[in-house]
Amino acid sequence: MMIISVDCDPQLTSPNVSLVEEIAHRVIELNKIASGEVSIIFGSDQLLSSLKKEFFHKDQWTDVIAFRLNDYDEKELDGEIYISLPRAKENATSFNEPYEKEVTRLIIHGFLHLLGFDDESDEEKKEMTKLENEFLNQTNWQNLFET
Repeated sequence: MMIISVDCDPQLTSPNVSLVEEIAHRVIELNKIASGEVSIIFGSDQLLSSLKKEFFHKDQWTDVIAFRLNDYDEKELDGEIYISLPRAKENATSFNEPYEKEVTRLIIHGFLHLLGFDDESDEEKKEMTKLENEFLNQTNWQNLFET
């Protein structure tokens, strides 16, 4: 069984947990993973910045960080995805996209990283963006912050 847990900084508005879980399961089905546990944590810029410093030795803002907690060749998927809601809001404004769509894109992006996709090269970025757009088209992201 695949367990998705969702947590949000109480000072921020939490997305609809059941929709976040639905998005997660849709992306996980890509690799036919049936079991494991993934935590999705919606937090502040400060939380993600501290993780970026600690684990990547970079002092910069970031919108999403994904940690795979087990080996990529294992059948189970264990991981954590951290998403900065303030950064997502700023990105949405910069990209002239709805906030809900940007947060959904970050959820998808985080899961793609957990599944082994990378975005270091232009070609990898292009492939990830293509997959993100495909999943966005299958998702009711417009209701992400409705309860």
